[in-house]
Amino acid sequence: MGLLLTGTALALAQSAPRPDPMLNNGPPIWDANHDGVFTCDEWKKYADRIFTSADRDRDGKLDPAEFEAIRKADAMLADADFGYFDEDQDGKITRKEFVEKPSAFILRFDRNGDCRVTPDEIKAAMAPKGPQGPVERPRDRFH
Repeated sequence: MGLLLTGTALALAQSAPRPDPMLNNGPPIWDANHDGVFTCDEWKKYADRIFTSADRDRDGKLDPAEFEAIRKADAMLADADFGYFDEDQDGKITRKEFVEKPSAFILRFDRNGDCRVTPDEIKAAMAPKGPQGPVERPRDRFH
């Protein structure tokens, strides 16, 4: 009986959806109109605001020290890589380099490529994908 219950618990644990790391801290805070739909325009406006607040010397560029403020501004950016945003690798991130980079959240969840992430798209991305591992081939009538 104990073995049966252990096997059942293991099967349930394996089939339970695992939370997406991008949602560990809840949905993004940049949904400006609070409609539950996250758009590229909302992302760009948010990115512009946090760029402005991080650009302490107001030169229109972020150096690595200023970029630390970006990492602290939003949990989703805590592990952001300076080099990802510094396209020309000059050691500075311009406003354009930062704001024009697509949101990793939108890249992850926007299933239809319309630059909008809806609750249905998040739900679909979180749904279990079915059995993992090798798929057994159907047998023909001779085997």
